[in-house]
Amino acid sequence: MPLRYFEVDVPIHHTTNHQLHGVHVFTGEASPENEALHIAHAAYDAALAAQQAGLEIPGMQAGGWGARGLRPDWALDWQAAKAGPWNNPNDWTRKKPYEL
Repeated sequence: MPLRYFEVDVPIHHTTNHQLHGVHVFTGEASPENEALHIAHAAYDAALAAQQAGLEIPGMQAGGWGARGLRPDWALDWQAAKAGPWNNPNDWTRKKPYEL
């Protein structure tokens, strides 16, 4: 099965101010959606371990996966993470709400 580009959306919240919340988005190549979830979580774990050890966060890994901009006061809810095909918001073929 050929690799496709996936988006993994992981809900996040601030650990002390629960009014602050959002979504951390990972993108990269995978085969099925569950593989995308696994790879995104592994990329996050590797970045977090490097940050906690005082090392530089690894760049993009195989398939384009990586985790940048980790915030120490934010928690990711991997149980609620969702994966699906990535929609490039800058794709020129997408229908725009306006005419040029």
